[in-house]
Amino acid sequence: MNFFDMKGKALRCLLLLLIVSVGVQAQTADSLVETFQVKGLIIMKGKDAKGKRIFRVYNDTAYAKERLKKNLQTRWFVVDLGFNNYIDRSDYGGAVALSYYAAPNGYADSYNKSYTYSAAGLNTLAPRGGSAPLTPSEFKLITGKSINLNIWLFQQRLNIYKHKLNLIYALGVEMNNYRYARNITYVPGYPTEIVRDNVNFSKNKLFAEYLSVPLMLNFNSNPARPSRAFKMGMGVMGGYLVKARTKQISRERGKEKKVDDFNLNKWKLSLTGDIGYGPLKLYGNFALTPLHDYGLEQYPFSIGIRFNSF
Repeated sequence: MNFFDMKGKALRCLLLLLIVSVGVQAQTADSLVETFQVKGLIIMKGKDAKGKRIFRVYNDTAYAKERLKKNLQTRWFVVDLGFNNYIDRSDYGGAVALSYYAAPNGYADSYNKSYTYSAAGLNTLAPRGGSAPLTPSEFKLITGKSINLNIWLFQQRLNIYKHKLNLIYALGVEMNNYRYARNITYVPGYPTEIVRDNVNFSKNKLFAEYLSVPLMLNFNSNPARPSRAFKMGMGVMGGYLVKARTKQISRERGKEKKVDDFNLNKWKLSLTGDIGYGPLKLYGNFALTPLHDYGLEQYPFSIGIRFNSF
């Protein structure tokens, strides 16, 4: 055997030892890493040079692209949490003027009743004497305690153009709490009346629940990477009143609950929209129909945070 043959065998042995060594090192390194996949995220768990446990999270773009093959996607139990208030356009000035000339006899009083959003309609819903005129402050809300909670049983997104332009619709319930700062009371009946009360309430709330269907046109800047996408939607929402009640708490009367429609509009039409980046999304609903069927011309709106949405 000559020198060159011995040299070739030695090189082959060294190469074989190198391959085996690299394979053992790779196997050892791999044994220190565990990989988990949660929907669109890849989570890797391992140890650093000092033996300390570390985690790394990556976006699974393959998962997101696979989902984009579906033109119709569904989310279950989307939740909104925010605050209520309203824009008041009631004719208080006209109601004050009419209250000074209210006739004392029942016939003339019934003749002056109205079931519109006029000054006469406001006096019908919330009658006041000329010495104690009606003012907007009587319907002032405690904003921080006037809570809006919406639960959408499902929300679906239909692709229109490259998943950047979509149609989003849902079905759920809007639950609106109007917490009054003043001592007013809804007296159920036909017609309903709103009167000043002679007790101080620690809680004075009107609750209205609607079965609602929103329909929005949605824009998504980065469908393949939802966590880094700008999202915006705008549309309309229709709702039907399914429940209304008042709740009052006072030292004199304790806790009182009354169930009625309280002259609330049965149907509700609103502008609705949301805007966000990544998982954070804000929503807003602005009613185009008044809260009450006549008298008070108050247009409710709600603003808050949306959870688990597209």
